[in-house]
Amino acid sequence: MSEFTGVQKKYAPNSICFGCGPSNEKGLKINSFRIEGGLRTEFKTSLEHQAFPGIINGGIIGTLLDCHGNWTAAIAIMDKREEEKPSCTVTANYSVKLLRPTPINELLIITSKIEEIMEDRASISMELFAGGKLCAKGKGLFVSVKEGHPAYHRWH
Repeated sequence: MSEFTGVQKKYAPNSICFGCGPSNEKGLKINSFRIEGGLRTEFKTSLEHQAFPGIINGGIIGTLLDCHGNWTAAIAIMDKREEEKPSCTVTANYSVKLLRPTPINELLIITSKIEEIMEDRASISMELFAGGKLCAKGKGLFVSVKEGHPAYHRWH
């Protein structure tokens, strides 16, 4: 899946975000793609993502869900407004529920779904699977920022 252009590379190729920035050499560089009602990404973990031997750090899981949810909201708001490019969105709040240890040796599949969309914000739910098992889930509210906000130009 990573050889195709996801929404991050298409709309924010110069982003330095640790979770989703294509130009952050030390970042996670998630690469999300449209699916019905949301986005999907695959993520291959590395040894440095461990909390303890063989298990992924909860902060890495939180970052993956946060960035993936944020991009889901950005694309949903762009579609609702019938715009060609997404406006920059930021996380207003998010929560993560870790359901089981997430192993390092499995490809992670993260999906998201639009729960509610308003003119400038969207509520998103996210799920993270490893080896076909649901390991974590989250919910978030992501807001489109206006000029004057420090993140306004971060994708452009």
